[in-house]
Amino acid sequence: MRGIMFRAGFMLMLILQEAVAYSQLRFEKLLCENKVNPLGVALQDLRFSWELGSIQNNQYQTAWQLVISSSPEKLNTGIFDVYNSEKTRSRQSIFIAYKGKALHPAETYFWRVRVWDKNGRPSAWSEVQQFTTGIFDRKDWTNAEWIGYQEMADSMRVVPGVHAPLVNRLADKCMQRSIVPQFRKEFAVHKKVKRALLFITGLGQYECHLNGQKQGDAFLSPGWTYYDKRVLYNEYDITRQLISGTNAIAVIAGNGFYNINRERYFKFVTAFGFPEIICRVKITYQDDSVENIISDDSWKVTPSPITFSSIYGGEDYDARLEQKGWDLPGLPDSDWEQALHVEAPRGKLMPEQDYPVSFFDSFSAKKITQPAPGKYVYDFGQNISGIVRIKVSGKRGQIIKLIPAELLTGENLPNQGATGEPYYFSYTLKGEGEEVWQPKFTYYGFRYLQVEGAVPDTADNSSGLPVISQAISLHNHNANPSNGTFLCSNDLFNRIYTLINWAIKSNMQSVITDCPHREKLSWLEQDYLMGGSIHYNYDIYGLYRKLVIDLQDAQYAKGFVPDIAPEYVVFADGFLDSPEWGSASVILPWLLYQWYADQNTLQHAYPMMKKYLAYLESKSRDHILSYGLGDWFDYGPKQPGEAQLTPKAVTATSIFYFDATILAKTATLLNLPKDAAAFQKLAAGIKRSFNSQFFNAKTNVYSTGSQTAMSMPLSVGLVDADRQQVVLRNLVDSIYSGNKALTAGDIGFHFLIKALDEGGASQLIYDMNNRDDVPGYGYQLKKGATSLTESWPALENVSNNHLMLGHIMEWFYSGLAGIGQEGNSIAFGHVRIRPQPVGDIHQAKADFHSPYGWISSAWERENNKFSMQVKIPVNAEATIYVPAIVKGNIYINGKKWKDAIRAAGPPVLVRTGSGTYHIVVE
Repeated sequence: MRGIMFRAGFMLMLILQEAVAYSQLRFEKLLCENKVNPLGVALQDLRFSWELGSIQNNQYQTAWQLVISSSPEKLNTGIFDVYNSEKTRSRQSIFIAYKGKALHPAETYFWRVRVWDKNGRPSAWSEVQQFTTGIFDRKDWTNAEWIGYQEMADSMRVVPGVHAPLVNRLADKCMQRSIVPQFRKEFAVHKKVKRALLFITGLGQYECHLNGQKQGDAFLSPGWTYYDKRVLYNEYDITRQLISGTNAIAVIAGNGFYNINRERYFKFVTAFGFPEIICRVKITYQDDSVENIISDDSWKVTPSPITFSSIYGGEDYDARLEQKGWDLPGLPDSDWEQALHVEAPRGKLMPEQDYPVSFFDSFSAKKITQPAPGKYVYDFGQNISGIVRIKVSGKRGQIIKLIPAELLTGENLPNQGATGEPYYFSYTLKGEGEEVWQPKFTYYGFRYLQVEGAVPDTADNSSGLPVISQAISLHNHNANPSNGTFLCSNDLFNRIYTLINWAIKSNMQSVITDCPHREKLSWLEQDYLMGGSIHYNYDIYGLYRKLVIDLQDAQYAKGFVPDIAPEYVVFADGFLDSPEWGSASVILPWLLYQWYADQNTLQHAYPMMKKYLAYLESKSRDHILSYGLGDWFDYGPKQPGEAQLTPKAVTATSIFYFDATILAKTATLLNLPKDAAAFQKLAAGIKRSFNSQFFNAKTNVYSTGSQTAMSMPLSVGLVDADRQQVVLRNLVDSIYSGNKALTAGDIGFHFLIKALDEGGASQLIYDMNNRDDVPGYGYQLKKGATSLTESWPALENVSNNHLMLGHIMEWFYSGLAGIGQEGNSIAFGHVRIRPQPVGDIHQAKADFHSPYGWISSAWERENNKFSMQVKIPVNAEATIYVPAIVKGNIYINGKKWKDAIRAAGPPVLVRTGSGTYHIVVE
C-alpha cells in the first residue's frame, strides 16, 4: 500500500511540475471570422482570433502557433495537413490571417492554437475548433436551379422601387398578389452519413424544414440586400437530422423586400420577382462518396396557407388550407404541381456571415380592455419590433383580425397614423381544437393589439366567437451577442438606458432600420452616429461588415452613396443625397477598424471611400457643401424635419472635413503616402474655408451659435487649438443660459455629447438629461414611452420607436463608467478608464466585451473615499484616470501606489497591464 501511495504521490508531483512549466494563459474564446465554429466562411481572407485569460496581472502573449487539419483525428495526432504556422513571435491575437494552401468549398476544417506568455512559457493546446467553408461559384451549386410557383415577366419588374406617392404612374404593375408557395422534396439515405450540409436561400424570405424540424432559429432569412447585386444564402449542418431511409426537405418562401405590392400600407412598391428558392444538400458518406440533392423540377410546389404577405402590410393565414405532414416524408403529394424553373435573381449568391434575425423576448398582455363593441385591446406593456402569437379555439372558417399599434387614439383604439396604415394580420380557423399561429414573413412596431372577431377567454362569449386563450408579442432582432451592461445609482439614467436599448434592439435587424413599422429602411446617418452606442451593447462586427458591403452595392457610378442602403427605392432631393448620410461610406469602414482591428474591410472599402470623397469635393464650392437634410429633427419652433437651427452648410461641410481626415489616416495605414498627402491638403483647405465662412473671431462663436453649430467643429477638429477652450466655454455657457434644454438633432446631438465629454463638461450632460420637464429622455419616459422616440417631445405624429437620438448611451459607457480607448488604440488594445462622477451619482459600473475580452469599470464614492474596481483583459493595457474629487493617497490592490502620474488637470493617471485592480483614494 505504501508503494502505491508513493507512486501516486510521485505522479501527482510530476503532473504539478508539468503544470507549472506551462503558461499562466488560458483560452477564453476561440473565433474564426469573429464567430465560434462558423459555417459559410470565405476561401480567402480567412482570419482567426482568440481571447486569453490569466490569474496573473500584467500578462500578455509573446508568440502563437496555429494548426489546421482536415479531420479532428489528424489534428489530435499532430498531422497538420492543411496548415501549420509554426511558432510565430507576435502579440497579435485578433484577425490573424490564414496563409495556408487553398481551401475547398463546402468542406469542414479543424483547428486549434497555443500561445506563449510573457515569460516564454507555452500554454496547453486549445480545444479543437472547426469551420466550414461556403460555396462561391455557380458551379459549386452542382446544377441546382432556382424554382418557384410562378414566373414574373421582365416587363412587370419594378426595380428600383417606386415611392408610394408616385405609384399611379406604374399602371398595372405591382398590383398582383403573389402566391406564397411551399416546396417539398423527398430523398433516400441508405448509407452511413459522415457529414451533411444544406445550402439554401429563398427570396424575399424563406423557412426550411427537414423531416418536420425547422432549420435554425432565424426569422426573415436571408438578410436583406439589393437583389440585383447580391443574394445571401444560409448554410446548415444537418448531419444528425438525416435518417436512414426516406427524408423530406420542405421550404416556404415569402415576399420580403423582393416583392411589395400595392395592397394595404406600403412605403414603396417593388418587384424583383415572385418568391423562389435554390437549394443544395451535400451528403458525404463514411466511404467518402458524395451525393447532392438539388432544387430542380423534380420538386413539388403548391400554394401555402399564407394567402397574403407583405413586409409593410401584414399577413393573412387560412388554416383550412394546411396539409398535415407537408414537411414530413410520406405525404401523398400527387395534387401538388411540379416546381417551375424560374429566372435566377441577378445578384451574386454569397453566404450570409452576419448573425440571423431571431426572437428573443415575449410579453403577455398586462391589460385587456374593450373600448368599443367587438373590439378588444391588449396592452403588452412594451413597444417592440415583432409579431404576435395566438392560441385560439373556434369554428372552422371563423376569421380573426389583429391590428397592432405602438400608440392608441383618444378612443383607446389603435393609432397607426404615423406608423403605416392599414397594417394587420388575419387568421382563418380550421376548427380543430386549440390552434396556435404566428406570422412568418412580416413584422411591425407595436405595444398594443386590437382583436376583432374573437374574445379573450375572460370575456363573455354569448355570440359564439372564437376564444383566445393566449396572445403574446414576440420581439425580433439581430442575434449578435450582447456586448455590455451598464448600471448606475441614478434611476432615471438607468431607465433612459433601457429606453434607448429597446430602440436599438427594435431597429437592429439585418440592417440598422430607423423604425420597425413605417420605414424599415437603412437610413445611413444613424449607422455611424449611433454606432458607438450600439457597439457598447452588442457585437456588431458581422452586421456592420454587411452594411459596408451594402454601401458598396449602392454607390452610384459618379461616386455618391444614397441616403439608404440597400437602395430599394430612389428618393428625391436631400432624401437621395445628403452628405451627413452618405458619409457612412467613409466612416463605417474606419469604425470597424477602430473597434475590431479589421483592416481587410477598410482596404476593400477604400476605393468606395475615396470615390465618395471625390464626389463631395466636386459638389463643393470653395470647399463648402451647402445641400442635404442638415441637422434632422433638431428641436425648434417648427415641426421637426429638416434643420431649422443650424445652416445645412455647417453640418455638411463639417462631415466633409471629417471624411477627409479619415481618408488621410486610412491612406497612411494602407501605405499610400501620395493619397494621404492629398487628403491632408484637402482637409486643410476645408478647414480654412469653414473657419473663414462660419467662425466669428471676435465672439468665438460658430455660425448661429446653436448646439450643433458649436459642437460639430469642436468634435471633428475644425477649431484651432488656441481657440478650443474658449469655443467650448461659449458652448457650455449658451446651453446653461438656454435652461439646459436639448435642441440639437439627429446629426448634432452625437457631436454635442462628444464635445462635452471630451472637453471635460460631463456635468452639463448630466444637467441636460437628468430632468423630465423639457423635451428629452426623461420627458419621453414621463409621457409613458417604453422605447426611444423619433422626436425629443415624443410627438404622436411621428415614430415612437426610433434609435436616432440615443447618443447618450455611448456616454453612459465612455463617460459615466469611463470605458474608452486611448489615443490611437485599436480594438481596445490600450484601454482608457476615465470615469466621470457628476451630479448626485455615487455609483456606476459597466462591462464591455472588447476583441481582447471583457473590460470592467465600477466606481463608488462615499463620504471622503473614492474606490474603483477595474478589469483589463490579457494582451491589453490601460491608462486609468483617477478623478481627483478627493485629495489623498492612492492604493492599488491594498498597496500604496507610488508610480501615479500627476496630470496637468485634476485626474491622476495610473498605467497598468492586464488584470484586476482595486483602487482606493482616501
